[in-house]
Amino acid sequence: MPFDAWRLIGGHEVALDVDVLFGAYPDRDGPPGTPEAVLRTLAEHRIRAGAAASLRAALFDMRSGNDEVLGLAGPGVVPVGAVDLRDPIGSARELERLAAQGVRAVRLFPDEQGVEAGFPSVRHVAGRATALGLTLLSGGDVRRFWRPFAGLGATVVFLDTHFYHLGDFLVAAGEEPGFHTSTRLLNSPDALELAAAEVGADRLLFGSRAPHYEPLVPLLRLATGGLKPDEIAAVAGGNARRLLT
Repeated sequence: MPFDAWRLIGGHEVALDVDVLFGAYPDRDGPPGTPEAVLRTLAEHRIRAGAAASLRAALFDMRSGNDEVLGLAGPGVVPVGAVDLRDPIGSARELERLAAQGVRAVRLFPDEQGVEAGFPSVRHVAGRATALGLTLLSGGDVRRFWRPFAGLGATVVFLDTHFYHLGDFLVAAGEEPGFHTSTRLLNSPDALELAAAEVGADRLLFGSRAPHYEPLVPLLRLATGGLKPDEIAAVAGGNARRLLT
């Protein structure tokens, strides 16, 4: 009998996915990432809305890429700004512009931009974003990228926390109440349950990285894990709504 993931998922839905990208990577194979195609992918996986950032803004031009995402704001799209850590001065100006337009979150792309956790630009941008009341969505290995956010009072969602590194996230989050994590890579048998028990389900946010990752995997894990119904609802969008809207 073939494996039926949707039978296991049942009626579960996601109200807001914290990790959605519009656009394509120029140096790798993958989908074109047009807004229409991405939103169709989300709908096919019962994800009602995505917190979306622009790869154009991250890799080529901050302002035009961010403006494209802002123009798509609506029931299915919560715009997330993107900045270029290779240009910390320009990024700080862009943060001010985005905050003035009502954006609630900014996404950092250190791996794509070749930026390391110890670079001064990361701490500078994190401090400016925090001062403006923005939530930070950060890529990168949590074992290194927790440090530039520590002590700032920042609200951060680590988008690349792997279940192999969950212990490091939990230790850091125990000292930093603003630290949260995406569930995208927490696919071991007990990762979600352990994280919820240690720091609370209110620190976990569903992320899929659609269309550059398979949304079915984190959705299946959330639906079949041991979290309580109210915890599942929080992870599947309640927490993201609180931080991003």
